[in-house]
Amino acid sequence: MALGGGCAVFFSLKAEPAAGPLLAGAVAAAAAWLAARRMGLGRLWTLPLMLLACFALGVAVAKLRTDAVTAPIAPSMARPTVVEGWVVDVDSPGAAGPRVVIAPVRVRGLAPRDTPVRLRATVRGAAPEPGEPVRLFAILNPPPAPASPGAYDFGRTAFFQGMGGVAFGLGAVRPAALPAPPWRLRLEMWINAVRYDLARRIVARQGERAGGIAAAMTTGHEAWLDTADVEVMRDSGLAHILSISGLHMAVVGGFAFFLVRLLVAAWPWLALRVPGKKVAAWAGLLAVGTYLVISGHPPPAERAAVTASIAFLAILLDRQAITMHALAVAAFVVLLLQPEAIVTPGFQMSFAATAALVALVEAWPVRPREISAPWPILLVQRGGAWVGAAVLASLVAGAATGPFAMQHFNRTAIYGLAANLATAPVSDFLIMPALTLGALLEPLGAGAPLLWLAARGIELMLAIGTWTAGLPGAVRTVASAPDFVLPIAFLGVLFCCLWRGPLRWLGLPFAAAVMLWPRAPTPDLWIGDGGTNAAWVEAGEAVVARPGVRRFAVDVWSRRRGVAPVERPDAGWTCTRFSCAPETADAGPLALWWGKGAPSVEQLDALCAAAPVVSVRAPVAALPASCGERLVLDGVDYARGGAVELWRDGPAADNLWRAVWSAEVRGDRPWSRTGDPNVSDSGG
Repeated sequence: MALGGGCAVFFSLKAEPAAGPLLAGAVAAAAAWLAARRMGLGRLWTLPLMLLACFALGVAVAKLRTDAVTAPIAPSMARPTVVEGWVVDVDSPGAAGPRVVIAPVRVRGLAPRDTPVRLRATVRGAAPEPGEPVRLFAILNPPPAPASPGAYDFGRTAFFQGMGGVAFGLGAVRPAALPAPPWRLRLEMWINAVRYDLARRIVARQGERAGGIAAAMTTGHEAWLDTADVEVMRDSGLAHILSISGLHMAVVGGFAFFLVRLLVAAWPWLALRVPGKKVAAWAGLLAVGTYLVISGHPPPAERAAVTASIAFLAILLDRQAITMHALAVAAFVVLLLQPEAIVTPGFQMSFAATAALVALVEAWPVRPREISAPWPILLVQRGGAWVGAAVLASLVAGAATGPFAMQHFNRTAIYGLAANLATAPVSDFLIMPALTLGALLEPLGAGAPLLWLAARGIELMLAIGTWTAGLPGAVRTVASAPDFVLPIAFLGVLFCCLWRGPLRWLGLPFAAAVMLWPRAPTPDLWIGDGGTNAAWVEAGEAVVARPGVRRFAVDVWSRRRGVAPVERPDAGWTCTRFSCAPETADAGPLALWWGKGAPSVEQLDALCAAAPVVSVRAPVAALPASCGERLVLDGVDYARGGAVELWRDGPAADNLWRAVWSAEVRGDRPWSRTGDPNVSDSGG
């Protein structure tokens, strides 16, 4: 907890600190703790000093990790450029088409030292395959900024993944003549080519609907996922099955462990000569490592692999595998390797759920075994116990992850518990084992029967999800609480899990802080980064100025504020190719100019006459007299601040507004470069 707190404090800073003082502080705190132990001081002194040392270590490790992954970030280039590089992997498709990850060799207009290590490119037509040298005519930008102040920072995630920019292809992808890549890049591309080929084989065996989900669960490739099926999975609370994380690692590693242990026990000669449990643990480690490679090792899978590996190592060291100590070691290792994980929803939800389940195991009463009980009674008792344990486990895990789902995703699947209970046996005992064995046998041409079986399980899972998502009130949108509330809920969840005895329930009100905390007033107006789209709140709904433009950013902001987006009515508005302005004061508070060129004096005068707030995408050199009483935001403001939320500060006649910009919340950090939002495809 102290180590994670230090990591979280580092990422909450608004400016990048120097490494020297942080390292010196960590060394000093560790020295004070060790000195107190050598002096024989009691826990009253050593425990706070140990926590302080871990906290300082967390801050220092986060800084060292940031410096270690720092790489060039693409500038926002005003004109299209030519990118030449190697296709490293096929990424999930975006709203504008297929996407690939490119290792650029040359970018016209950028020096080699300024060329990003990786780019994510949206391409026209079919996506090229891993290992292909390509030439792309594209618009280049840095990774996207947050859609609204305090929203999820895609740029920070891309920074720690080594993704230095996004490119939007303007023409067909062409082959390129490039020098031979380094051996590490060749190895990475070969592995990704094998993964992509396996995904295509799975889709060919199962069909695009079931095969798309199977490919995502097995290889991490989401190119064949159907948008409607993804929405169904989200609305039914089953979307976590699509993301390779702790559940998948636990099923694959556990399946390998129990299968090998069963095979060893079934061969008496071998069972008498080898420790079956430890051999099975080695098999589990091998299965987890293999699955990590096949899945493309995304950060959530890496964290899950660390957790599963520590559980198997505990077995090899004759320790209990499922304990709070093992979970703490796993969290400690993950944060040392990836301190940025502390601010990601996946890490928070995964470890909160696991801690809750371990606490449930520790609190579960041990029932005395019956002696010579009739098998019908045993069947009823053990079946009832299994159902009760499954219901309670899903309830506990859902309650532990609920605050994070509300805060980050603003979506609550009301019937998610029922859907997960219904699909857990299908997913854990049919789909994942069949996919595991089928994927291993498919390169030999023998995976068809198992993949067919997995497809039937996926179809059943989709049927359950579709029925659940179609129930009345299946999804509820919840506005995000203030940022400081989530740490309160996190500490409340951990207190409930770590404290033993009835006093643990004192943490329950704190764990429910996200749900209970009063929400701040909803902004009256939101303008996206770059001023390309906007929305204002009217009768509890977000009226979108440009329907269909940057829908992902609109959805993120509206869900975060708990309002439903609706299209702007055509009546009462005057729109041209580059602008929209209300005809009356009741039609809306904003006049929007999204053209890349600045409006003329006459056009700007008309915009200021139409609305109290005027947004201009381009920089404005001078304002006409009619804009004197108006709030005018131009390209200079958006380049400096990103997206903005506005609240009326007084009577409407005074036209006073209070603004919060994304850059103010984000701070000046190494990942804070912004670009043209029209080509920053963050809606993947």
